[in-house]
Amino acid sequence: MKAFSLSFLIALGVAGCETKAPSATASDAGSALSAQTAMGGPVATGAPSMRAVSRTNGGFSQPVAEAPEANDVSGEPPSTGDPLQGVNAGATAPTMVIRTGQAFIEVEKVDPAILKIRQLAAQVGGYITNSSVSGGKDQMRQATIEIKIPSPKYDDAVGSLSSIGKVETVNSQAQDVGEEFVDVTARVTNARRLEERLINLLANRTGKLDEVLRVERELARVREEIERYEGRLRYLGARVAMSTLTITVHEPAPIIGNNPGENPITTALRRAWRNFVALIAGFIASLGVLIPLGLLTFVGWLAYRRWKRSNP
Repeated sequence: MKAFSLSFLIALGVAGCETKAPSATASDAGSALSAQTAMGGPVATGAPSMRAVSRTNGGFSQPVAEAPEANDVSGEPPSTGDPLQGVNAGATAPTMVIRTGQAFIEVEKVDPAILKIRQLAAQVGGYITNSSVSGGKDQMRQATIEIKIPSPKYDDAVGSLSSIGKVETVNSQAQDVGEEFVDVTARVTNARRLEERLINLLANRTGKLDEVLRVERELARVREEIERYEGRLRYLGARVAMSTLTITVHEPAPIIGNNPGENPITTALRRAWRNFVALIAGFIASLGVLIPLGLLTFVGWLAYRRWKRSNP
């Protein structure tokens, strides 16, 4: 009888321990989670979260761990809506360079040189935009021609300048506008988004008339900005696609003489004749002084002779 009573008491004790063990485990887990959250430490996302869910097991209420959520399994924080999240960090500005150049060439004759420049422009796929020719009496003839050249053919055109004549100087400049192109493109994108919002507001307008008019004025302003930005983008694209080369050709300067284009011998003879005429004119002009002086001298000489005769 004593052995049976002892066995019964032991069985009751074991059942009580099994019943209290889950509750203690849940209580300890909840206390640890609360303490870790209060300290600001990270919460383990891989373990299942303990929530207020119970299940009846033989009359006892036991907490049950729910299945982890999708975010808990991945371990990644929820999206915060960062506008720069979708931007590629490795994206770089496009290579956009505006190239311009000036060249000065000495040629024997200007007219054949102009024809060669036109042939060069057609050879590289370009065209002439501006041209001017100067020359006349006592002037050295020269011509300035501006041509547009496709950017990939710019170096070929510069290398072919020696076929026109003696190349004196060549200057080339490059302006990188890639940063400006990216900036204006971003402004266009933002302006289009604002335009869509304003259009949606007008489509679903429920406000007063003055509010609708204010939205329409804002929409007109945004569209004007978009047109201005797109015009700037088209201008940059056109300048990048076509380079500018300005070529100035001139005839050689004369060996003797200050004025180009004149014959130095003819100039010297003309100057000698002018000096001779000036000398004659000066002599004639001086007669107005020499003749009165001569007359006075002659009268004085006569008076001296008469006085000498009267006083031997």
